[in-house]
Amino acid sequence: MEIYLVGGAVRDKLLNYPSKDRDYVVVGSSVDEMLQQGFEQVGKDFPVFLHPDTKAEYALARTERKIGGGYKGFEVHASPEVTLKEDLQRRDLTINAMAQRADELIDPYGGKVDLEARILRHVSPHFTEDPLRILRVARFAARYAHLGFSVAPETMKLMQEMVSSGELALLTAERVWQEISRSLGEQSPDIFFEVLRQCDALAVILPELDVLFGVPQPAKHHPEIDTGIHTMMVLRQAAKLSDSAVVRFAALVHDLGKGLTKADNWPSHHGHEEMGLTALKKMATRLRIPNEFVDLAEKVMKYHTHCHRAFELKAETLLKVLEALGAFRQPQKLTSFLLACEADARGRKGFENKDYPQADWIKQAYFAANEVDPKEFVKRGLVGKKIGDAIHKRRLEVIQQLKHARAD
Repeated sequence: MEIYLVGGAVRDKLLNYPSKDRDYVVVGSSVDEMLQQGFEQVGKDFPVFLHPDTKAEYALARTERKIGGGYKGFEVHASPEVTLKEDLQRRDLTINAMAQRADELIDPYGGKVDLEARILRHVSPHFTEDPLRILRVARFAARYAHLGFSVAPETMKLMQEMVSSGELALLTAERVWQEISRSLGEQSPDIFFEVLRQCDALAVILPELDVLFGVPQPAKHHPEIDTGIHTMMVLRQAAKLSDSAVVRFAALVHDLGKGLTKADNWPSHHGHEEMGLTALKKMATRLRIPNEFVDLAEKVMKYHTHCHRAFELKAETLLKVLEALGAFRQPQKLTSFLLACEADARGRKGFENKDYPQADWIKQAYFAANEVDPKEFVKRGLVGKKIGDAIHKRRLEVIQQLKHARAD
């Protein structure tokens, strides 16, 4: 039995990049031998075990043979006869197909050279057998873009051919959303969507997003013109402002409605806020997006233009927005909303470093209105709906006073 550290841990160690993963491959062993040594088997599709003490994952060396469609259509063969080189060959990228034992690096497919050249390159033609790899490559591109990594031209061409074959449609909603949500947490999440667009996968995975490219906006407010380019700029700004995947997703989809407005009216997009809700609902249903993501995205989509015009809003409208956001029950929702709106304002050519005083004004109005104490109205003997009405009225008065003070 020979044990090797493989995959991400080896890659990130060579990159001097932080990594939590420590996966091992076991060569020359069997299921029975692993169980005898105290390992706990957890793999259903292939033999994967947890170490009895560290709980790290150990997988028997294996080969795979394509027998059906999708990422599950594989016949797995694990036995003591499978070599380390054979096991590494089934992996997606050369930088993920390296192994290490003590100080010895095993690199049969040139992963170290590609790592140094900052290239994401497929290991073998077997790459085409798993459509999920298209999304994985895009996610790795998003993770390492700031280090100068890019997808090899021949790998991009292969990905385009895979998209043309129609196999992407065989991926389950859960796996697609898992890759999207993980990519939103990477350092350059916009690169994930850019890579998918380059290989034509974005139109299949997220058609609501893909259609935004080429849609013009008023140059006065959007010097970058193109809605798709604006969307990527907004996502970049969101990544700078927040680590939250929920905030970043809301920023990503905030302008989906601009893909539904009539071309005759372009570059104007009147009513795009409400129109986008339809596209978001369709996307959320198809990909089974968690409610937490959808909830904030809906609010940002519906009220982001209100936020941008915060200084012009009547006190009644401002209070209505705060109530619709659920700010008085969950203040974090207001914080997330404002971050996504600030990303939208900065995600424009020439506006990247502009201040966004609207956020401070809305926070000021919220803090003042939130000081209204419901106990005051209970003491007066009000009950039920009358308490809520009284609170609303007093909050409105507070915000109006604040506006008058600001005007003076």
